[in-house]
Amino acid sequence: MSETLYVICKIILTGIGATAILDLWAILSNQLFKTPITNWAMVGRWIGHIPSGKWVHKNLGKTTQIKHELALGWLTHYLIGISYIIILVLYEGSVWVSQPTISSPLLISWVLLIAPFFIMMPSMGAGIAGSNTPHPQKTRLMSIVGHTVFGLGIYISAVILNILMS
Repeated sequence: MSETLYVICKIILTGIGATAILDLWAILSNQLFKTPITNWAMVGRWIGHIPSGKWVHKNLGKTTQIKHELALGWLTHYLIGISYIIILVLYEGSVWVSQPTISSPLLISWVLLIAPFFIMMPSMGAGIAGSNTPHPQKTRLMSIVGHTVFGLGIYISAVILNILMS
């Protein structure tokens, strides 16, 4: 396998692994603390309306459903996870996939809170950083914790892949 293909495979697998760890955290958090689990159909609905020029919704739940929105939401969720690893490797260099550190994934996951706070939440009707949600502080805290878990998941996934692929 060429070095380029090796790095691409590790980026994809690390993104999938980190996102899966985040999903496991969401299930555990729901069971332990009764925190809501993200409805990925709403993300799919939002993405599904973008090609028709509709980026921003006052109330996404009242927006017309689209075909396969749940599948589109889950696909988007995992593609975003992979894209974060691409950003990490662009920042750190491809050597990171073979010699992962924990600080950069955490930094990237925290900096990229920009995406949910200032793009996704406002576009879906939740306001900037969840300001239109019933409990904005809880919404923000859940996003910060989720991104922290994702950052840790990036590191854990990369370490596990290095063990399995060596």
